[in-house]
Order: sequence, then C-alpha cells, then structure tokens
Amino acid sequence: MPRTVVIVNPAAGRGRGARQLPAVRAAFAGHGIDDVRLTERRGDEARLVNEALVAGAEILVIVGGDGTWGRCAGAVLDAGAGDRARLAFVTSGTGNDFAKNLAAPSTNIEAMAVLVAQSSRERRVDAGVIESGGHTHWFLNVAGFGFDAVVLEDTSKGGALGGYAVYIAAALGRLLSYPGFAYTDGGAHGESRLAMMLVFSNGSNFGGAFRIAPAARVDDGVLDCIEIGDVRGLARVPLFVRAMRGAHIAHPKVTANRAARFALTFSGAPQCDLDGELVQMASRDLMVRCAPSALRVIVP
Repeated sequence: MPRTVVIVNPAAGRGRGARQLPAVRAAFAGHGIDDVRLTERRGDEARLVNEALVAGAEILVIVGGDGTWGRCAGAVLDAGAGDRARLAFVTSGTGNDFAKNLAAPSTNIEAMAVLVAQSSRERRVDAGVIESGGHTHWFLNVAGFGFDAVVLEDTSKGGALGGYAVYIAAALGRLLSYPGFAYTDGGAHGESRLAMMLVFSNGSNFGGAFRIAPAARVDDGVLDCIEIGDVRGLARVPLFVRAMRGAHIAHPKVTANRAARFALTFSGAPQCDLDGELVQMASRDLMVRCAPSALRVIVP
C-alpha cells in the first residue's frame, strides 16, 4: 500500500474535526493506515504536509473543510509535489464545498477509508492562484472579493449557529447595508466599475448553500468569474435567494465570464475569501489565474 498520512484539523467546523477524530482513527486503522497527524494552530497545515512529504507520503488524506483542504493543497503545490502526492478529502468543516465537485463519498469516513486503501483511480483537478505583491495564494474552490469577504469577516466573530447557517445569517445581516466596491479589470478598455461581489470559482458552490457558479468545473482549465454588479436596497433580497439555486446568473446585473487568467486593480489592497479563509492581499493589483490539472485526487 502507498505510504499514507492522515492530516486532521480538530478545529474545523467549530470542533467537528475533534469530535470525528476517534471515528477517523478507527476507520483508517482498520485498513492499516495509522499515521494520523493533527494541526495545533492556524496555518499548521503547511508544516504537516511538508513533514509528510519528506517522510515519503504518497497519499495525503485531509480531514477538515474548505480552508483546511485549500491550505494543504497549496502546501503540496508550493513543495512541487502536485504530480507526486495524491489527495483525498474527508468533510468536517462548515460548508465543505469543494468536495461537492467530486464523486468521492467525502461525508462517509468509513467509505473514504475503503476508497483510500484501494486508491485505484484518480482525477486531475485544477487549482486557483492569486498573485499579489510578490505573494502567491492558492485556492481550491473559490476566491471572493467584496460582499463575500465582509460576510466571512462577520462569521469569524462566532455565535450560536452552526454549519452554513452561520454564513447565511451573516449575509442577511449585511445584505442591505454593504456599499459595494470599485475595481478595474484588465480588459481592452479597463473601465472602472462598482460591484457588490466578485467571485472566481474553480468549483460550483460556496458558502455551504449557494451555487455561485453553476457551470464551473474543477477540471476544465479555466476559472468562472461571477460579478454581481451595482444592485442596491431590497433588490438584493430576491437575488440572494436566487443564488442558492444558481438562478442568479440570468439576472441583468450579474455577469459570468470564463478564462484562464484575470488582471484586476482595486482602490486599495483588498481582503479576499480564499476557500473560507479571510486573507489580506499585499497589493491593489492582482492576477487571478487557473493552474490546470495541478492536483491528483483519489476518486471511486
């Protein structure tokens, strides 16, 4: 069997990762996989991934949510191991959106242990990249600017709700008051325009409940750019509801484009939602691009 390491984020899903840990250990140990490593603090994924790769790991099982998966995938790519290591994802986060693009039974721990132990098939998937001020930021599922980033900042304040209800509640709280933002694209005319939200999607879902880019595919070599334009007041409410089923794309204030790369300029260095993690960009000028077939993922 290929050398396999299981990386678990106990803090994922507001402690769901920790609660699942006994089941994860038991399921994988039943197939001779007992190298389970836990993150101890935010950003610990890169260290664990690098240690596993140095130890000769050929398969990395990532137990967490979109943020954990994205950070681990980014560490694999930073290490130049995208062609060498295969990944498998087990859900324990809030939205767990990237796994919805795959056929693997990511919500079933025992089924995933069986799949990893067999590890007979794989699928090449793309990754997204943001280049800003000399820094490279990877994402697996989505990178969002504007309303998305503001809502994510609010969700980090905690509360009694769990799952994707946290995101929905925070979004509703900001829906009418968010002023929007200005940016300039890198097109032929480079016009500046006001938008409510700008999302670059590798996958089709985000926020746990929203089909933000229903036509997006994780293996097509491009990113889907969804811009929700200058929509104001109560007109935002039905648009918000339509986004839950992917029907917002037909709205006259919504623009959908597909490309391998996008050049953007903001009025200042923006904050960005990278796979559910709020990241401050280093520059107002950004390049967002697709890294085609960057990762190997185990599938049934």
